[in-house]
This record gives sequence, C-alpha cells and structure tokens, in this order.
Amino acid sequence: MSTGDGQQSQALTKPTFSEVQASALVESVFGLKVSKIQPLPSYDDQNFHVCISRTKDTTDGPNEYVLKISNSESSKTPDLIEVQSHIIIFLRAAGFPTASVCRTKGDNITSLMSVDSGSEIKSYLVRLLTYLPGRPIAEIPISPQLLYEIGRVAAKLDKTLEKFHHPKLSSLHRENFIWNLKNVPLLEKYLYALGQNRNREMVEQVVQLFKDEVMTKLSHFRECINHGDLNDHNILIESSKSAFGDAVYQVSGILDFDDMSYGYYVFEVAITIMYMMIESKTPIQVGGHVLAGFESVVPLTPVERGALFLLVCSRFCQSLVLAAHSCQLYPENEEYLMITAKTGWKHLQQMFDMGQKAVEEIWFETAKSYESGIST
Repeated sequence: MSTGDGQQSQALTKPTFSEVQASALVESVFGLKVSKIQPLPSYDDQNFHVCISRTKDTTDGPNEYVLKISNSESSKTPDLIEVQSHIIIFLRAAGFPTASVCRTKGDNITSLMSVDSGSEIKSYLVRLLTYLPGRPIAEIPISPQLLYEIGRVAAKLDKTLEKFHHPKLSSLHRENFIWNLKNVPLLEKYLYALGQNRNREMVEQVVQLFKDEVMTKLSHFRECINHGDLNDHNILIESSKSAFGDAVYQVSGILDFDDMSYGYYVFEVAITIMYMMIESKTPIQVGGHVLAGFESVVPLTPVERGALFLLVCSRFCQSLVLAAHSCQLYPENEEYLMITAKTGWKHLQQMFDMGQKAVEEIWFETAKSYESGIST
C-alpha cells in the first residue's frame, strides 16, 4: 500500500497530476492516444485507469491500461522500481496473472518526468501497465476454497521468485522500509497518531512482544522475496461454474508490487492471513484455510509456525497505525486510508482476548483437516 521508505518525509510528495496532464503523459511517453481517463484510489502514489483509442497503425494490443506515477520520494529509487517491474514481467512469463509492463517510445519500462512546481522541480517515475479485469476479493463473500487458493498462490509466488535474478536485486533489501514486517519496532515513531487509548496500549504490547519474541528468531526463518501486500484489493478473482452449478472462484489478477522487499516465507502468509481477515464475518477461522493453501507449497517449520500469531497481530498494528498517521497527512484521502481500520481494531482485539494458544489451535486444526481432504 505504500512505496516510500521514509513515511514522514512523504507529507508533500504525493503526485497531483490532473487528468489532462496524465493523458498528455500517456501520449508523449508511450505514444498512445487516450480516449478516457479516470483516477484510481492509491495510498501515496497516483494511479489512473486509461482507455486508449485505436488508430489504423495500432489495431493490436490491449485497450485499457493503468498509468502509475510514483511519489517523488520513491522516484529517487529507480533501481528498486526497475526490479519490481522486471519481477512483474518474470512472474507473468511463469504463468502468474500479473499485468504486462508497457515500454516507452524510447523502449524503456520507466520514464522520469520533471515538474516545476514553482518553488522547486520534482521528479516522478512513470510506468504504464495493462489493466487487469476481474473483481477484487473485497467485493465477494470469501469461501474456504478461495482462502486456500489465495494461500497457495502466495506461496507459489515467493517460491517462484527464488529463481529470479537481476543485477540490481539488492535494492530489495529495504532496511528501513516501514511496511516490511521486520520493521515493526519503527511504528513507535508514529504512535502519537493514535492518541492515548486502549488501541495504543495494545499496539505498544504487540511491539514489545515482537522485539522479545520475533526479532530474536529472525535468523531461524527462511528468507525470500515477499510481495508484501496481498490484500483484499490487490487480488482479483473471476468465477466459473462447478459441475454442481455453484460458483468457483479463481485468482485472476495480482496487483501492486510496490511493497516488495526481502523478507521471509512466514511474513507472506501472516500478511495474507491478516488482510483476508478484514472482510470476513468469521475472521479467526480464516488463518487455517490460508495456512493450508500456503503449506501445500511451502510447509512452515515449527519455529515459523510459532511466530505466526504474533506476526498477524503485528501486521494489523502496521496497517492501523500507519493509516492513522497518513490520515493526518492526507485528510482528503481518509476514506481509502481507513478501509482496514473499520474492522481491524475489532479483529486485533478479538485475537488478543482469545490469546495465542486458542487462535493457533483453530488455525492448525483447520490446516490439518486439509491433509486428508484436499489433494495438492
């Protein structure tokens, strides 16, 4: 949901291109004639849904795209954005439902645009991706079958990226990236955004437990590249009819690779569980189905499993604290920023009240039930 590594410094770096300016960008940089353009919601970048009109020379190819304009802070790390773009291309070639990355007229995958704002010149990295059809998971009642499928896709994605090579791959070691689960202690800088209340006390407890119980075990987790943001708006699905006539959903699109960084397999499954809980009417049940799907590809070790509860709580804290902080920076974007907060505090409180042992029992029993019942 966020791209920059320094949250505080991003107060004034979100791009503010108008639809007319964005259309002109698509035409000048990518050589495509825009017929319709509209803004898409985003955290601290700017995204537009672009429809193009065909000329006699360009009858082939897609008609719909997403124009991504990175904030000026992220635009200072072009190597990172280049690696993320190459990962999207790599995963698509490996059969994942990711977008295609479009090349500029100069045959590059990004273009750096400089804008004179009067007081200073700011630079923004611009990319164009094909638009993926499908409905975000947030829009449908989510079934155990789909949760299993999402867990499986998350594990396959990380596993596939073991084979990804790029000369600038080290740019994914984002040491102070606020959204990497390893950096939960950095949340302490942003706690002021919560005020003084029960929620803040809960976050302070989680951060302390994280320092005591997760930081000391990191060397025992298996490292990999994480997508890092498999939330209910970044996974698209489409339905088909089963032999029994009911709808079966498959993952038809994976969006938003801007939070990619080096992490651990257990981080990916924890992040995915947390976001799948957001929309669920039975949130505590969710973890077992996602875990079963994930472990059908990458079984967790006992140490990784033992950290899962605290990692899910930690991701709730990251999302809730940073949303509150960003609302102070961008009050006009509050509706989008507070999506998680609507139910997130309630879910975190429920996990806390039940305690690790009780929640783990539900997750692990559910995951175990798949061993005999579902073939992988």
